[in-house]
Amino acid sequence: MPLYELVRGEFVESVHYGSIAVSDNQGRLVAWYGDPHTLTFLRSSAKPFQALPFIENNGHEYFSLTPDEIALLCASHSGTDQHVNCVTSIQKKAGVLESELKCGVHPVYDSATAEKMRERGDDISPNRHNCSGKHTGMLAFANMKSWSTENYLEFNHPVQEKILSAFAEMSGIEGQEVGVGIDGCSAPNFAIPILNAALAYARLCDPQGLSEERASACRVIASAMTSQPYMVGGPGRFDTRLMEVSVGNIISKGGAEGYQAIGIMPGALYQDSPALGIAFKVSDGDLRNRARPAISLEILRQLKALNPSQENNLSEFGPTLPLKNWQEIEVGFTRPAFQLNFI
Repeated sequence: MPLYELVRGEFVESVHYGSIAVSDNQGRLVAWYGDPHTLTFLRSSAKPFQALPFIENNGHEYFSLTPDEIALLCASHSGTDQHVNCVTSIQKKAGVLESELKCGVHPVYDSATAEKMRERGDDISPNRHNCSGKHTGMLAFANMKSWSTENYLEFNHPVQEKILSAFAEMSGIEGQEVGVGIDGCSAPNFAIPILNAALAYARLCDPQGLSEERASACRVIASAMTSQPYMVGGPGRFDTRLMEVSVGNIISKGGAEGYQAIGIMPGALYQDSPALGIAFKVSDGDLRNRARPAISLEILRQLKALNPSQENNLSEFGPTLPLKNWQEIEVGFTRPAFQLNFI
């Protein structure tokens, strides 16, 4: 179904298609568009749940991790010096070596940092990788439990088995029903219906009904992400800006190939409103990332999750944006192309 379109002159030139699901923490479908049972990989939107077993086993207390360090475990960070200092601090506390990370390297996301690194002649290292926090957390978990670290990404490693089990339980799905593949950083990743992913995010925001240990871990992760949004993304990044502007009411975590997950805290919409989870997939992968932030804001607008001032503070991301050419002449615009269906 059409999610977002580019209009040039008077004509629709391009369309992004996809599906949306909104769930409460009991797995009830609250709103949808397209197919809420679309099966696809969460990619980096799975990161809070990949950190969950470590936190549930009190790994953050065992290694005396701070909220910004916990947030970095869940991050797709921009590779700034601040992010690298944070991941290095976790590694020192947990006895993890940067050379043990199997995430590889990629160009630094933050352009200002990349320019400074070029001026200094710095090489790109694994700690600059957006997933270095996740991998450091997995290795810290293995160290805490005295498990092997050499093969920590293998599907049958205890770290990955614990992660898959926790993720499946949070998603309301049996472990054997979770599709498993390899992510861009070489870690296992999960494919489930977007409705189940929305349920997982609703439970992250309101873990009522979960075990005491699981509920406590959810609260630790949610608090860290919402209180330290810079560590989750970085300067100018949508997840960071949305969490900064929403001031503790929203968790946001994007993934590659057009995936986005959002959690809305209890009471954020109106007095005693339930927690909600949102997940959607842009079918074409949204490689330029022009659609996902705008679609996210339109979903939140239709749910009445942001006030006018907050919407204005996020207007650089949409939901409707001017389309300009290389001479900065306005030649069209981009806009949402969907209306949520509500139960």
